Amino acid sequence: MWKTHQEGGRKVSALRGKKVNKEEIVFKIERLKKEKNAVILAHNYQIGEVQDVADYIGDSLGLSQKAAHVKEELIIFCGVHFMAETASILAPEKTVLMPEIKAGCPMANMITASELREWKKDYPGSKVVCYVNTTAEVKAECDICCTSSNAVNVVNSLDGDTILFAPDKNLGAYIARHTKKKIIPWDGYCYVHNNILARDIKEKKNLYPGGEVWVHPECRPEVIDLADRVFSTGKMVKEAHKTKKKDIIIGTETGIIYRMKKENPNKNFYPARDMAFCSNMKKINLRKVLKSLENMKYEVKVPQKISQKARGAIERMVEI
Repeated sequence: MWKTHQEGGRKVSALRGKKVNKEEIVFKIERLKKEKNAVILAHNYQIGEVQDVADYIGDSLGLSQKAAHVKEELIIFCGVHFMAETASILAPEKTVLMPEIKAGCPMANMITASELREWKKDYPGSKVVCYVNTTAEVKAECDICCTSSNAVNVVNSLDGDTILFAPDKNLGAYIARHTKKKIIPWDGYCYVHNNILARDIKEKKNLYPGGEVWVHPECRPEVIDLADRVFSTGKMVKEAHKTKKKDIIIGTETGIIYRMKKENPNKNFYPARDMAFCSNMKKINLRKVLKSLENMKYEVKVPQKISQKARGAIERMVEI
């Protein structure tokens, strides 16, 4: 069996089952990409081997925007389901495949379109902002989408003093700190970021007293209070190149550390919580990428009626 590697204190087997040759699989993937005019997009939280074979690595919206602009007609999206949906919405003329169709996002599933419609009835006239970490059906019911990096700007751009924010209550609390508007959050959360606790930050600061703490705005308010910087994943990657700090404690899913270390070998990146681990993000491996290319599975296609409404919410965000 191909050797395992460590991510977030947990062993992740890139390929399971019969004995395989990593180089052979990578060779086949590269050959099929050329034959089928395909491009591989991978989220920052994917396992290292998947990041290595990807043409582009980034955050969810950045990858979806990349999907809309690449020349290739076939997109292999290595992430979770709502991300592939967003790529399909922004690139409806292209074929979007997920190597593992069961890779979902628990937070995105914490609110449904029907629940959002009922919630809006309690606050008539209020604007609804949906995090991109939502299903296409939910995006179709909101006024505008946002990312973790532009959420404050999006909220401040809207008319009205009361904003419904779904689904992440922690990101909602972060926005509330930086706006005069009243934020009413849905009771959802990312279990990975929500499980990073204040004591985890304190323990790592004791271990690395000279280290700077960077956390994602999906973290709990008390964790954000202990951070030196609050960054989206995309911003973390950029700032990792710029910072003069040698030791950085990273408060997000541990998969991003693989990329940060690879791109910044002279700096040290430590997970704020060793087990900040998204099992759904780790469901994709090289074998599944290869099978996706070979068998053209699994296609993610958003129905046109939903896609058109959801696209409007995304485009309104991009215009800002």
